[in-house]
This record gives sequence, structure tokens and C-alpha cells, in this order.
Amino acid sequence: MKIVVLLKQTFDTEEKITIENGSIAEDGVKFVINPYDEYAVEEAVKLRDDHGGSVTLLSVGPDRTAEALRTALAMGADDAVLISDERIPDDEYAVSKVLHAYLSRENPDLILGGNFSVDRGSGQVAIRLARLLGISHTGSITKLTLNGTTAEVHRDAEGDLEVLEVQLPAIFTAQQGLNEPRYPSLPGIMKAKKKPFQTLSLDDLGLSEGDIQPATKQSELSLPPERSAGVILKGEPAEVAHELVSLLRTQSKVI
Repeated sequence: MKIVVLLKQTFDTEEKITIENGSIAEDGVKFVINPYDEYAVEEAVKLRDDHGGSVTLLSVGPDRTAEALRTALAMGADDAVLISDERIPDDEYAVSKVLHAYLSRENPDLILGGNFSVDRGSGQVAIRLARLLGISHTGSITKLTLNGTTAEVHRDAEGDLEVLEVQLPAIFTAQQGLNEPRYPSLPGIMKAKKKPFQTLSLDDLGLSEGDIQPATKQSELSLPPERSAGVILKGEPAEVAHELVSLLRTQSKVI
């Protein structure tokens, strides 16, 4: 079985984000594997161990993404591919087109990824990629069982549980609860240094800038306003209720 894991490098969720000249400042910032992608890596390695085959990591990003891929290799994946090219825009549509150019000639049996990335939170790439590849997609899975050419998946549906049977090949994105990702061991880290690692550009995929024009454009980026101090209302209950409603209507504008 050929398994591919879509992986993205993101900010450590404990990092303080600062904005300079309309973009997020990266100097001195710690980057990690997108937390939801860790579940995908763990599940892929477990499935490979149970059913045989291989696990390939696939990422689109800058050169620093190699660090996250090496960490995932140390978790047990077999090889990694980094598609890095300054001409690739930071846009989910463009990224899905780049991934499709690579995967359309690899024909994997199963593609896994995180439910969404913690930096953008859109959750679009896997859905767009499934459409381009013409295969099924199920998001936010918490259990995955393979039965020959089909898979049974449990899906978190906003507090409810959906159980689906999906024909392979397919794309599944992982939700918290699917498994408990392992920490890379020292032997795993040493082995990762010798595992196959390929870096590709748009030219290697036969793509040009015109092929991956972004579908969205970021016009502005800013931090949310600082939270103001709270207001304590005093007086009789009827007076407080009247003042509260007035403030909600005139200041907060929620009613």
C-alpha cells in the first residue's frame, strides 16, 4: 500500500505573533509540524506497519520546511518530498494544483492530512486536491479501518458521529482523537538522516506561474484590537438590566 501524508510546517502554537510591514515576522520564531498533521503521520505509520507498503511525506513550502519533514521521517515515515519554489503563492487553490501535479503521476492508494492548518485554518487544500484527483474525501476523522479496497471511517460531525464506508483511493484528514502521535526516538532521528529526501521545483513538475495563479489575494493583515477593560454595572437588578441592554445595543452592537 502506497500512503502519502500531506504535511505543513506552521508556527509553534505557543509563539507570540508579531506583524511587520503587513506580514508575520519569522525572525527567531519556532516552527513545528502542523499539530493536526502529526495525527496523519502517526496513522500512516501504523497502517504501513499493519498492512505493509510505504509512507511518503509531501509538503509545499519554503526550504525551512525540511526540518518538519525530517521530524516526521524520525517518527517512522519512509521518504519525503518537498516542493519548494518562490513562485508558488500562499493560496490554497495554488497549493492544491501543485500537489495534484505531483500526485497525479504517483497514484497513491491512500492520502492522509491534518483537518486544517493552525496558521490559516481554512481546511481547503485536501478538499480541492480530492476534486482535482477525482477521488473521495472525508474530513475530521477519528477512526480509520482498512478493509481491502475500502475504508471505514468515523467522522466527527460537530459533536455527532458519522460512520462512512469509502472506496479507495481516497483522502482523509485527521482530527484530534484519531491516535496519540509518537515522539521521535533517538534511533529514529539518526535513521531519518539517511532516508530519501527529494526537493522539487515547479519546473520539475512541468508547471509555470500561469498554471497556479492564486484564487484569493490577501489585502490586509493585522492583529485583533487589544481587549479593553471590563465594565462593572451597579445598582438595582432592573436598572442594571436596562443599562446592560443599552450597552449591548449601542456599544457592542450585538443586539
